[in-house]
Amino acid sequence: MTNVLIIGANGKIARIAERFMIADENVQVTLFLRRAARLDGLKDQVKAIIEGDASNEQELAQAMAGQDVVYANLAGENIVAQAQAVRVAMEQSGVQRLIWISTIGIYDEVPGKFGEWNKNILGDYITNYRAATDQIEQSALDYTIIRPAWLTDKDEVDYELTQKGEDFKGTEVSRKSIAALVYHLVINQQEHVRESLGVNKPGTDGDKPAWY
Repeated sequence: MTNVLIIGANGKIARIAERFMIADENVQVTLFLRRAARLDGLKDQVKAIIEGDASNEQELAQAMAGQDVVYANLAGENIVAQAQAVRVAMEQSGVQRLIWISTIGIYDEVPGKFGEWNKNILGDYITNYRAATDQIEQSALDYTIIRPAWLTDKDEVDYELTQKGEDFKGTEVSRKSIAALVYHLVINQQEHVRESLGVNKPGTDGDKPAWY
């Protein structure tokens, strides 16, 4: 049995990933979010639903007790503080495996006109997510950082990966694809350890996402 703590459990990607995990009888899920009542409908399908603040190290550490994997799907202006709190709480609780959702452009890895467009649109968002990622990469955790392309709600799992240091490919990817990758890493914990993965749908190269 794999015990997974999902932090930011009401996020769009997280909600899809939860469905994958709940359907797997070998995965036991604990949900952590700011307002637990939002996920009351899952009460009978998960181990626990915990209301807490993702920037509170003590609350996180308590939720991490007995977990095998932490999947953090966080956002907001305090993303750096949240990353630091997750790192410290994992170190305190002895949980080693982390799946962390970031964004594209944090290494200036997006080439060409799409890279310029992405920087213009995201601005300080990229800077903040890079600082948060630095918190994770400078730790001793067994992390996987996921850098999705621009997200769609298409009902498909279709993605390819690039590594840190490689040019990012494509412009978009489905949330379901990212959720499927998260689930894959939960059940294959030895894969992509201490790697930062760019994720895109093949064949979506362009100056910006086709739908934007």
